[in-house]
Formats: sequence, structure tokens, C-alpha cells
Amino acid sequence: MAFEDIKKNLSEVDGEVRAYIENSIAFYKLKSFKVFMKGVTSFSKILLLAFIVLPLIIILAMAAGFGLGILLNSVFYGFLVVAAIFIVALLIVYFLRNRIDKPLLKIFSKYYFDEK
Repeated sequence: MAFEDIKKNLSEVDGEVRAYIENSIAFYKLKSFKVFMKGVTSFSKILLLAFIVLPLIIILAMAAGFGLGILLNSVFYGFLVVAAIFIVALLIVYFLRNRIDKPLLKIFSKYYFDEK
């Protein structure tokens, strides 16, 4: 009698352990998919925004170059000033690149460790 109860209890425990493992695997698959899709959608948004903003920046830079060229009586100097502005902006971003890491880690860790 006791042997049958133990056998039945072990069978139930085995079934519950298998269900727990299957549910855990399903959970981590969904969690991985969620994190992956957040990354893909974020990258897609950034790429789309870049395709829209990049031509805009080029056109505005050309307009600024020609406008400054008219003011300075030399289109060459106008474009040289615009190029210098871009170089200064590039250097600022380069030297502040380490300060960008912390906010990015916070944003992406929120996606990954979000328990919703």
C-alpha cells in the first residue's frame, strides 16, 4: 500500500517537474523573442530615421555653405566653415561617447529585465 502511494507521488512529481521545465523553456523563448524584437524594431526605427534625416542634413549643409559663401564672398570659405562645424560636432560626440554608454545600458536593461 505505501509502495503504491510513493510510486503515485513520484509519478505526480515527475509530471510536475516536466511541466515546470517545459513552462520555463517556453518562458525563456518568449523572453528572448521579446528582447530580440525590441532590438530589431529599435534598429529599424533608427535606420528609417537616418534615411529621412541624412538627406535633410545634406541639403541644409549645402544651403548653409552657399549662404555663408555669399556672406563671405567666397563659396569655398562658406563650405569650409560648414565643414569645420561638422568636425567640431564630431569631436564633441567622440569625446562624450563614454557618457552615452550608461543611458543606453539603462534603456536596454529595462527591455531585457522587464518582468511584464
